[in-house]
Amino acid sequence: MVDIARAVPADLPALVESAAALFAEDGGTRDPYMDTGWPAREGSEYYGGLIGSDSALCSLARDGGAVVGHLVGRVRKDELHPGLVVGVLESMRVADGGRRGGVGTALVADFLGWARGEGATRFTVSAYAANAGAIAFYRAQGFEPFEVVLRLGD
Repeated sequence: MVDIARAVPADLPALVESAAALFAEDGGTRDPYMDTGWPAREGSEYYGGLIGSDSALCSLARDGGAVVGHLVGRVRKDELHPGLVVGVLESMRVADGGRRGGVGTALVADFLGWARGEGATRFTVSAYAANAGAIAFYRAQGFEPFEVVLRLGD
């Protein structure tokens, strides 16, 4: 049975470790300029500042005490759309052993419930265009394409 819980300060090393794995697995394989060392250098300060913040959610998924995933989300007001509160799913990872077992679905459901409680009515997540698995997962959670970022050069 997987348990989803809010990260507390004592969980910071596990959160940083999961984020570092996401950087390596996702960005590190899809973006040659991704700084995969960022979590080791800056992660403790960054995620430590989010744990316990009213406008951020840091959750860990545990299976028998072992961390098998994380989610970091935020709520923000959209300056270009007055009155709109957006829930931004900033970072999510499920370890190989926890995939296809409902862990990601539970993390997203927890995030959506929290963000709705904070007043969010729109939700966003980004994924690399080459990460078909992540795109299919988020679509299965109800997310739909809205914007496309086009790039020229490196």
